[in-house]
Amino acid sequence: MDKPALEIQLKTLPDQPGVYQYYDANGTIIYVGKAKNLKKRVSSYFTKTHDNGKTRVLVKKIASIKHIVVETETDALLLENNLIKKYQPRYNVMLKDDKSYPWICIKKERFPRVFSTRRVFKDGSEYFGPYTSMKTVSTLLDLIKGLYSLRTCNYDLSKAKIDAGKYKVCLEYHLGNCKGPCEGYESEDVYQGHIQDIKEILKGNFKDSLNQFRVQMNAYAADMQFEEAQRIKEKIEVLENYQAKSTIVNPKISNVDVFSIVSDEGYGYVNFLQISYGSIIRSHTLEIKKKLDESDLELLELAITEIRQRFNSKSREIYVPFEVDLGDDIKVTVPKLGDKKHILDLSVRNAKYYRMERFKQIKITDPDRHANRIMAQMKADLRLHEEPRHIECFDNSNIQGTNSVAACVVFKNGKPSKKDYRHFNIKTVEGPDDFASMEEVVYRRYKRLLDEEQPLPQLIIIDGGKGQLGSALKSLDALGLRGKIAIIGIAKRLEELFYPGDPVPLYLDKKSESLKVIQQLRNEAHRFGIEHHRNRRSKNALNTELETISGIGEKTIVDLLKHFKSVKRVANAKLDELEAVVGTSRAEKIYNYYHNN
Repeated sequence: MDKPALEIQLKTLPDQPGVYQYYDANGTIIYVGKAKNLKKRVSSYFTKTHDNGKTRVLVKKIASIKHIVVETETDALLLENNLIKKYQPRYNVMLKDDKSYPWICIKKERFPRVFSTRRVFKDGSEYFGPYTSMKTVSTLLDLIKGLYSLRTCNYDLSKAKIDAGKYKVCLEYHLGNCKGPCEGYESEDVYQGHIQDIKEILKGNFKDSLNQFRVQMNAYAADMQFEEAQRIKEKIEVLENYQAKSTIVNPKISNVDVFSIVSDEGYGYVNFLQISYGSIIRSHTLEIKKKLDESDLELLELAITEIRQRFNSKSREIYVPFEVDLGDDIKVTVPKLGDKKHILDLSVRNAKYYRMERFKQIKITDPDRHANRIMAQMKADLRLHEEPRHIECFDNSNIQGTNSVAACVVFKNGKPSKKDYRHFNIKTVEGPDDFASMEEVVYRRYKRLLDEEQPLPQLIIIDGGKGQLGSALKSLDALGLRGKIAIIGIAKRLEELFYPGDPVPLYLDKKSESLKVIQQLRNEAHRFGIEHHRNRRSKNALNTELETISGIGEKTIVDLLKHFKSVKRVANAKLDELEAVVGTSRAEKIYNYYHNN
């Protein structure tokens, strides 16, 4: 499909946090930015007058926009950093240098050290982050230091050197900040147990650590050391509010391609995220037009091959929502939980947003295309001879047989046409007889359309099963319309559609747009009918007493209620007040009725 104009892209951006990328006419990325709200932020470039000359030049050169949706503003900040480092866009100045966000490293060594770093090495050490604030890192390291006594020296604490007495404890040991593993005062097993607890804290699993903090806080409070207790309380609050993990970056996930798919009747939308050492370095969504009724599996396998060739991907592992066959050289993973599942979910979100944006763009550039597609789909799904551009749906409403009414709602080109809605008060049927009521309203509706030479619908939908459908068919037979208008009945379960003379119902896919239109028709008919039924019951309840007065008609009752607002006020009104509204003759009848009684 043709690339939408820049103005249309601006109108269809999502109101979500994310990262936007500007491209020039040559397809070169010239700027990367982050946003709490993509639509507001990107639109501001084109609606505001910029004082900065560099920004004005940038806006002039923007030819197209891409974006990646993320969950939080923090995720957007991290992803922005990764993309700027990779692509070095011309108009990004702030983050082009080698500055990186801080990580917390658990060093791969005997008696591991825990410290902050801005550089990540593939040396087997474990890295947690990156963090957007050094203050957060310092707080976490202080918390860890307060909970666990860890070494800070960089000695090689091999067993042989410790046994040989090569080292002596330092001041940190005498201050109580270290347990002295350099002289063998602390065993490796106990130390590693502390390291495991620290890993849980850094992963966001604070339960055990929080319990330890609370024990400390209560002990300080019991010992009347309230300042220390308050200090521990503040650390607990920091831990409880802190989120240690990001769905964007996880250093354990490296050299991986992520693919997901969202599809409808006509197109499949495949999103691709490329992960390089824990960071998203590329996002792309491919739109595939279905030629036949291809499955999501077929479309995804086709798209994976196409995308990997286009971007020259060498990754040996991919994450996908279901099993695909890509040969023996590629490891296929279907994540079920954890960080891998978070990344796959993020890919699905981006595919869904892309699909929604394309629909919005199509509605702007080609307003009729959406309706044309649905009409063609309904014609095929419902086995009709022509597209149902004009659909009418009937529904009966009665409660315990009182005030029986029916509703007819009209859809044109798949959308409600409310000016064509009609109510029917049942005239020829006594009691709650849905079949006879349906027969009456269908006859009255199409008798009138024929008499007035109004256009007839291409499809009639009856809210009910075989019985109501049969009643409606009697009316069509009486009017000579049998076979000229398609008619179906909807059973109580919306998936069942009944056709005349066919005892076996048709079942539509629950995701089908045709079924969604039918559901909307039925719901609208039900709402419209119930609304009229309630109004009629209320009117009858109000009017009953006034209607018993001889010589008082409907128009007089309406005038009285408009003026006095209630039947009780009419009964209590003075004669001259009634005369001012309905005249002397009627006023005397009403006044005498209430006061003589």
